[in-house]
Amino acid sequence: MHPLRNPDSSGRGLLLLSLLLLAVLAAVGLVARPLIPIDETRYVSAAWEMWLRGDFLVPYKNGEPYSHKPPFMFWMFHAGWALFGVNDWWPRLVLPLFSAGGLLLTYRLARRLWPQHVGLGGQAALVLVSAMLWVLFSTSVMFDAMLAFWVLVGMHGVLVAADGRRRGFVLLGVAIGFGVLTKGPVILLNLLPVTVLAPWWNPGIKWGRWFGGIGLAVLLGAAIALAWAIPAGIAGGEAYRNAIFWGQTADRMVESFAHRRPFWWYLPLLPLVLFPWFVWPGLWKALANHVRTGLDRGTRFCLAWILPVFVAFSLISGKQPHYLVPMFPAFALLAARVLADRPGDRVGLPALLAAALGAVLILAALGMFAAVNTGAPALPAVWPGVVLVVLALAAWAAGRRGVSPVLSLALLGVGAMALVQLAAMRSLEPLYQIKPLAQSIAQLQADGVPVANTARYHAQYQFLGRLEAPLVELRGEEIGPWLSAHPEGYAVVYLKDRQGLASIDARHKQAYRGGAVVLVDARTAAGLLAAHVE
Repeated sequence: MHPLRNPDSSGRGLLLLSLLLLAVLAAVGLVARPLIPIDETRYVSAAWEMWLRGDFLVPYKNGEPYSHKPPFMFWMFHAGWALFGVNDWWPRLVLPLFSAGGLLLTYRLARRLWPQHVGLGGQAALVLVSAMLWVLFSTSVMFDAMLAFWVLVGMHGVLVAADGRRRGFVLLGVAIGFGVLTKGPVILLNLLPVTVLAPWWNPGIKWGRWFGGIGLAVLLGAAIALAWAIPAGIAGGEAYRNAIFWGQTADRMVESFAHRRPFWWYLPLLPLVLFPWFVWPGLWKALANHVRTGLDRGTRFCLAWILPVFVAFSLISGKQPHYLVPMFPAFALLAARVLADRPGDRVGLPALLAAALGAVLILAALGMFAAVNTGAPALPAVWPGVVLVVLALAAWAAGRRGVSPVLSLALLGVGAMALVQLAAMRSLEPLYQIKPLAQSIAQLQADGVPVANTARYHAQYQFLGRLEAPLVELRGEEIGPWLSAHPEGYAVVYLKDRQGLASIDARHKQAYRGGAVVLVDARTAAGLLAAHVE
């Protein structure tokens, strides 16, 4: 029987399929991508310096307290290193594990919202695991999938509290506390709007008891966060203390309202970040049909979760696509619910777009794009593009034969993201794999040779090289005097392009992001910098 038309289906099969697809995506990420500088390498390096110091209160970056992020993700890295030893792979599995937890919580949340539709949870998990931005940040060393996990815990708490059970407020408080320890006070922006709108999605709620409980939950969350922040502030010194208690809130809010990006900036990104679901007309037809027949409690809950938060992030001018990730479970739940009434049309448009993407990958592999020919050290492989075209045609044919569009689109979304990474692997890895450079720096440090970084340093070499000492960070007028005072030293120098790279006598040299990077002795570094090479 069609899974979307079987109200007795538990959805567990689709949940298991979503977990399997996540495992495949995690494996592809491990194979196809190194730790990407500068963000992923910086976060793992902060955890490494904490581990090296035996200091699990204060994160460090290149020997200085690092106040930009709280420590929860770093603690998760430490837990794995304590069990398996320090390694590169465990930090890259932590986020997929939290993403898996997010799929399970989404499954359970659907059962709370629509107990009469017991199969919706598996469908929601399948929608979520195949949305492009969720795929990307579930397999990246970033904070957003972990934050989404705590948002989901908080949403469970909100629903439990709305059903009259006080432990729901406790669960919400725990989610707030650990959300703050994961990415700061932004967890409140994700959780509190749905509580304020509770009288709309849960009529008859007792306002005094409700908002009193929400206030106590916020206080519990603050207590959990302060249990780390107070001793960390004492241990990290005045500058660090001011940064974590003030800089992460007021200063960042001021910067966020500096009008860096227009309010509509997220809107044109939605078809990409929610591919293939956002471009599928069947979903929007099902949503229109559901609106005509009336919104139920669960649908109102999802809208109260998505809309205020999306508007708030749109008004805040500091925008990044991954800020939207904690809202994706609400989108997945809403999609599963509206498709329960109207399973949707065939998957023609998403299949067509996926086939077009496959054709682009094939053309890039054949050297048809000048930007790829000049910017990448190697052309992409041909076969992922071919497989993506075949997969798109298979999804289209499956739709014509009556196969569930949810299943077809989920496999198409996961397949597209996996194949794009595999296609780009050969082109991008030489630009972002900096472990050999980090190991060369480690060898110099082991020999007692001072090493400097002639630009702003993001600690990208600390963990990959297992460096036990900071690099000297040199910028502007500091560079020349240091090179003169340390003729035996070495410096990391960044080049705007790769022209002439082969002629440079370097201990290590490679393509790096948009240009190149070399590890050279002080005299060579002075010559390169004197030639006005950045």
